[in-house]
Amino acid sequence: MNQYPSQFLKQNPLAVQNILRDLHRDEIPLRVSWSSGQFISRILAVSKSELVLDFGSQEYENRAVQRVENVTITAETAGAKMEFSVRQITAGEHENRPAFVLPVPPTLWFIQRREYFRITAPQHLPYFGKALLPDKQVLSFRLFDLSLGGLGALLDSQPEKALQPGMRFSQLELDMGEWGKFNFDAQLIAVSDRKVVSHKNETITTPRLSLRFLNINPAAERSLQRIIFSLEREARERANRVRD
Repeated sequence: MNQYPSQFLKQNPLAVQNILRDLHRDEIPLRVSWSSGQFISRILAVSKSELVLDFGSQEYENRAVQRVENVTITAETAGAKMEFSVRQITAGEHENRPAFVLPVPPTLWFIQRREYFRITAPQHLPYFGKALLPDKQVLSFRLFDLSLGGLGALLDSQPEKALQPGMRFSQLELDMGEWGKFNFDAQLIAVSDRKVVSHKNETITTPRLSLRFLNINPAAERSLQRIIFSLEREARERANRVRD
């Protein structure tokens, strides 16, 4: 846990609780990981002393995490990353359902830095991607936003029922036009809706996927960073032209 600069370490109990309560309120997915596995969870409840996490979707992962030491819990939201570690996780109950119950961590990392900046992709010059579903069908999408941690994808139709948080994609392809094509392993974090009001005052709902990159290599990371900086500069210049 000492890979981050010390200014990102939150040690005030109230600050730690507020961050966890925000994650709970916004239903932000958590990644629970250890040396040989991981699964997606969420916060079911948080108090001054106790944190309750939902079971993962696979029973063998729920059993495995209870047998290991040094479990890391991470979440990404609003351009920031939250992370803390616990020595062990044990099973309990929450509202008559199985859940993981653990003490609220005394400290956690809350990283707000350039590497996790998320830029909205331009809609006037859309970028596209595709991934292969387990049944070998091709999932096509339009890029909504991008960060070094992952991307947001918009679909033209309602997603297949097979699309469930936690599922992984091998070599998802992202076509960034003039910057070229990139391939990443990725994991689906959430399926939601993007709602906007049209000029006719109609609400338009578009299915949205949140995906996390897995095992991104340094070369691809540097390329993504250049793209993110370029998109941000373009957005800023476009905003300045509108104001002028």
